[in-house]
Amino acid sequence: MKQRTINAIIMALFVSLAVSGCSENALSNTDTQSKAATSVSAAADSETTTATTAPADDNEEAAAETTTTAAKAEEKAEAVSADSDDGESSLEVVTAEFTGSSSGIIDTTDLFSDRDLRQEADLEDAQTITAADGETVNITEAGVYVISGSASGCTIRVEADKEAKVQLVLDGVSITNEDAPAIYVVSADKCFITTASNSENTLEVTGTFTADGDTNTDAVIFSKDDLVLNGLGTLTINSTDNGISGKDDVKVTGGTYNITSAKAGIEANDSLSVCGGTFSITAGSDAIKCENSDDDTLGTVYISDGEFELSASSDGIQGVSAVQIDGGTINITASEGIEATYIQVNGGTIDITASDDGINASAKSSSYTPTIEFNGGYTTINMGAGDTDGVDANGSVYVNGGTVSVNTSGNSFDYDYTAEFNGGTIIINGEEVSEIPEDMMGGMGGFGGRGNMGDMGDMGGFGGRGNMGGAMA
Repeated sequence: MKQRTINAIIMALFVSLAVSGCSENALSNTDTQSKAATSVSAAADSETTTATTAPADDNEEAAAETTTTAAKAEEKAEAVSADSDDGESSLEVVTAEFTGSSSGIIDTTDLFSDRDLRQEADLEDAQTITAADGETVNITEAGVYVISGSASGCTIRVEADKEAKVQLVLDGVSITNEDAPAIYVVSADKCFITTASNSENTLEVTGTFTADGDTNTDAVIFSKDDLVLNGLGTLTINSTDNGISGKDDVKVTGGTYNITSAKAGIEANDSLSVCGGTFSITAGSDAIKCENSDDDTLGTVYISDGEFELSASSDGIQGVSAVQIDGGTINITASEGIEATYIQVNGGTIDITASDDGINASAKSSSYTPTIEFNGGYTTINMGAGDTDGVDANGSVYVNGGTVSVNTSGNSFDYDYTAEFNGGTIIINGEEVSEIPEDMMGGMGGFGGRGNMGDMGDMGGFGGRGNMGGAMA
């Protein structure tokens, strides 16, 4: 009984010291007992790998995986103690930590489940698959599947029950196809693609994708249902179209990704959420993109952690509805750095080099008025010469905190409605300013240039451009 009480106290202290954010942490039996108990929770609370007992929807999944009571914490601590007594000496679970919040424009309270955040698969009942030339590997049941080997003309096809959770563990696999995805998720409740620790994996499509009936399978990894990418290894993707495409929600919590694609690097339909990982993406269109052509209230991008090197011919990061950045190190070279209807920067270090707009809020979604909001972090925008805007809102701009540094020969700030400087630091071409300069509001330009006349603007001469009271951008 005394040990049970001590364990409960340790767990309570650990919870009180927990911090927000998302980062990978190796938790072992050499750490404190409370940390080890937290590690075990990833296994105890994780989503089941059997179709008969898997939760039917995400709400049930979140409830099952995030509920932590004093009794449950005590039970986990006892389990760790029992393991230690039995001579366990290598208990180690690597997880990404994340504490959600409802304070941003995107509610992240239950965004990631315990299993999403766990970077290693439970291999106790895993099945082993070796990729072979010209074969389609059909996975029809929930479970964990370890995939290795080198093959051409091979597709890992997941077509399981809508309640099934399937985990593909890539452990030294190399697949090269001419016209079909290397991994194709036709149906599942959720599919995890996990790179094994220290593994090197390569997936490539070299030719023109062939449709699967009415489905335009246009990515090396193509999923019709929820997709989670995590792990401790490296995945290299080369594509003549898109790199990774998810037609529902896509989440990334860990792993290293090197993607070269003729079109989008990583794209999703409903939401694209990242709280860890290392990304090097070179894309012929957008590097990271979330767009739902049927519902403009969807299409959100959320980033709380990770390291990003993004090079794109179009947008570095694009969300139709909203983009929220809470952390991470993000370097973008693109035509436009970040684009969405509502863009909120709460943290992180962002470095943008752009040839059109650095950050652009345009009317893409009926959910929001175009807005750019800075509340924290350090954002640097370097603009190319010509008719360029560092921060461009077809609505309003709010600087409430953080540092925004814009280097440009064009407009540092361009907005249609209002601009408020309520806190933080603004630096324009190396000089700190105490307000957003009024002359940064575009008016009607004269011959080959711009003019400004307060809120209305004058009629520009031949070759000019301007705004009528901010109504146009």
